[in-house]
Amino acid sequence: MRLTMLLGLLAVLVASPVVAQTPEWREVAPDNLLVIETTKGRILIEMAPDVAPLHVERVRTLARQGFYDGITFHRVIDGFMAQTGDPLGTGMGGSELPDVRGEFVFRRGTEQPYVEVTGSDTAYRRPAGGQLGVYGALPVATQPDGQMFVTRDGRVDGTAWFCPGVVGAARSGQSVDSANSQFFIMRAPNFSLNGSYTVWGRVVDGMDTVMLLRSGDPTSGRVPEAERDSMTRVRVASDIPAAERPAVRVLDPRSARFAQQVEERRAARGGSFSICDISLPSEVTN
Repeated sequence: MRLTMLLGLLAVLVASPVVAQTPEWREVAPDNLLVIETTKGRILIEMAPDVAPLHVERVRTLARQGFYDGITFHRVIDGFMAQTGDPLGTGMGGSELPDVRGEFVFRRGTEQPYVEVTGSDTAYRRPAGGQLGVYGALPVATQPDGQMFVTRDGRVDGTAWFCPGVVGAARSGQSVDSANSQFFIMRAPNFSLNGSYTVWGRVVDGMDTVMLLRSGDPTSGRVPEAERDSMTRVRVASDIPAAERPAVRVLDPRSARFAQQVEERRAARGGSFSICDISLPSEVTN
């Protein structure tokens, strides 16, 4: 009898699938974490090399050269964005490196967690045959996962959206391939930029600092030179000694906690619910 019971239990264990638990948090790789010390506080940006590899490599290179240290936020507009990265402080400057071509559409794979956020934004903003969701820490418009099975590279198109905290590459209005060293951090949503400016990261800690940066003229955004905030030091976290570098983990969009947050925001916002209403909580040490 005992042998029969043991065999029966073994059969149940073999037949029962092992359900993997989705981790609630995702660690940000130190090589993808940009640490910006400013006159108003610290800003931590998770860079997205799978979304904009050329721009992320440019930012890493300039940070490692010390290029960004001391550069001001020359253009800051309430309800829009804060722009920096210009050594001239005029909006016309850049580094000595060649310009970077635009990276407006990326091929999304499974490197980062992705979750669709249903019911977000109105139909005219959605891509044809696509959906809106969160990929890593970024809000994106993308083709569904099911399309990966019929594409040659096993990936689908995605375009990151300009929501609060999203970081974009500044460029001239005449050329989509003129990005160099300047970038801007969104203070509010602006969907008119989607697909026309490169997104290379998102703030994962320090949005309060972004909002404290001195604003400029309401129309031009230009901040008087004597009143500008600046980036005092910019580093890639992997270049900081391990005992001193900040460590960041971000809520995984596949987690139950994220799903609950989405439902709470959807209920609070009703018909005006937007993908930009979703932000991923983070935890920082150091």
